[in-house]
Amino acid sequence: MRRTVIFDFDGTLAVGPGPVEAYLKCVDRLADAPDFAATARANLEMLERGDDRFVDAYDAVRAAAVDSSIADSVLSQGYMDSRAVLASELAPVEAPEGLAGFLAELAPLADLVLVTNAPEVRMREALVALGVEGVLHSRVFDARKPHGLVAVVADALTRGPVLSVGDIHANDLAPASAVGADTALVGPSFALHAAQVTMAARHLPELYPSLTTWVKTSPATVPSGTPLSQ
Repeated sequence: MRRTVIFDFDGTLAVGPGPVEAYLKCVDRLADAPDFAATARANLEMLERGDDRFVDAYDAVRAAAVDSSIADSVLSQGYMDSRAVLASELAPVEAPEGLAGFLAELAPLADLVLVTNAPEVRMREALVALGVEGVLHSRVFDARKPHGLVAVVADALTRGPVLSVGDIHANDLAPASAVGADTALVGPSFALHAAQVTMAARHLPELYPSLTTWVKTSPATVPSGTPLSQ
């Protein structure tokens, strides 16, 4: 039996404002919408306070674009432009505290898999910058979550228990739970879905002990919805 821990990228392994700020600036540069940037930043502040009207930071920027009547084609081009500079000084990535060391300790005990809706563009550079490029056993890009996560989880379940870790319940966790995986929620909305997941906390490092326990224990003994950290 081999356990698998699936990680999302944006908002989970990569935190900090760099990538989404680059997205905002790229859209702002392409669009003729004077109020867009201010609205987008106000939305991002609401998200950080736990406002549940936005799925994540990218959705907060998208909502501002809708309010400013910015076309979907402009949003798509702005996103791709921002990914082209990912992990550069124009879109720096930040790792949760202690991430590289934590994953290095987990890697011998479980398969560590990256599953993200992001394209592969500059992802190697980003993973190197985060210090985790060498410890991930496999990566899935353009995953089309939520539906695209199901097949990845189902395949991993044939080898042993699976834990999916992410910051968007509907995309990263609900589809995994539906086919039998455990789940770990991080990010601003962690308290909203705590009762629906295996473990939850605002910041990923707060879950390092529980994730380690899950990997080392058969069956997992982490109570539903814990730990909860404000």
